[in-house]
Amino acid sequence: MSLIVLKFGGTSVASRERLFNAASIVEKAWRAGNDVVAVVSAQGDTTDELLKKAAEISPSPSEREMDMLLATGEQISIALLCMALHSLGCPAVSLTGWQAGVLTDSHHAKARIRFVETRRLREELARRNVAVAAGFQGTDAQGNITTIGRGGSDTTAVALAAALGASRCVIYTDVDGVYTGDPRLVRGAQKLKEITYDEMLELASMGAQVLHNRSVELAKRNGVPVEVRSSFTDEPGTIVREETMERRTVSGVAQDADVAVISLTGTADVPGIAYKIFDRLAKEKINVDMIVQSAAENHCKHICFTVAQDQAAQALELIQNQRDVAYQSLNMDPDVSKISIVGAGMAGSAGVASEMFEALYKQGINIMFISTSEIKVSVVIKSQDAQRAVQAIHDHFFQAENQ
Repeated sequence: MSLIVLKFGGTSVASRERLFNAASIVEKAWRAGNDVVAVVSAQGDTTDELLKKAAEISPSPSEREMDMLLATGEQISIALLCMALHSLGCPAVSLTGWQAGVLTDSHHAKARIRFVETRRLREELARRNVAVAAGFQGTDAQGNITTIGRGGSDTTAVALAAALGASRCVIYTDVDGVYTGDPRLVRGAQKLKEITYDEMLELASMGAQVLHNRSVELAKRNGVPVEVRSSFTDEPGTIVREETMERRTVSGVAQDADVAVISLTGTADVPGIAYKIFDRLAKEKINVDMIVQSAAENHCKHICFTVAQDQAAQALELIQNQRDVAYQSLNMDPDVSKISIVGAGMAGSAGVASEMFEALYKQGINIMFISTSEIKVSVVIKSQDAQRAVQAIHDHFFQAENQ
């Protein structure tokens, strides 16, 4: 048979019943003759509970010690899953991130995987054991425990699949695939049979919660086919791959509420202003997304950009402390959302952006600013309009299919 990687999210292992359900999926794949690596997240709200415990001790604990603490969540899950597998007669060995050979850089809380040393994993697989590996964690060159940040278990699973040459990586979650919109928020959202890496990457980057963008990047770079499916049903999921049979003009609508807009008005119309601002932010690892700069007027211009809400205050402070950047006013607005449409077929279709804008216009929704790429159109609007905007845009592009 083949080598496969199965990843289970926190909701899929949140209780005894769900742990045994996940174990039965793993056991079935193992009894079919496959070599199986299972990657597991922390149970349910475990990570949130650990964060609360840390807050009880210190308002600003060191990132190194936070990684040491948070890594324990996944260790609980892998041990319990192995116990469940043993009770089903399936041999399994639990491995922490470092035991599984996940080597990262030293950026605590947001480490990036540099390399996977697969020796231990291959040894366990050669013994016909299921290797149950902790997601979200690894170790740096100095032996410090690191965590990979948001979506870390997805990223771990894809990294292991790539390093081991797995035939596929299945991401089990609480939704049964990738939809044209978040089915919990959008009426009439439809499950896609397949989607390209590029489309999934854009949707993940724009706020879709199914897969994290770093895991999609890894899958695309290494050609790892990924299937997103529910751990609670036997229904087929959505395949993420390089090419799909059908190129849809728009494959999905995404909403990202984790956005803040920073605006500088009255900056000097001279070379280097944008460089000075964004170079300073980049050095502090602040990720800037959409950027809009106005044409010069009266020797001044305006710059607006978006950052994640948890980095907005830091970004604002950095600019305020820049003595080589002058401006008339500096403001931050956290009450915004980013709405995006994504589709590989947009590259060869005219008028898609205008259709999106028409849907917003009919709802009386004002657009603050716009960003486009070959397969994406994004707008920033006020948060109070976000839900109405997503539904209107989804209805516009997918209502014919819903009828």
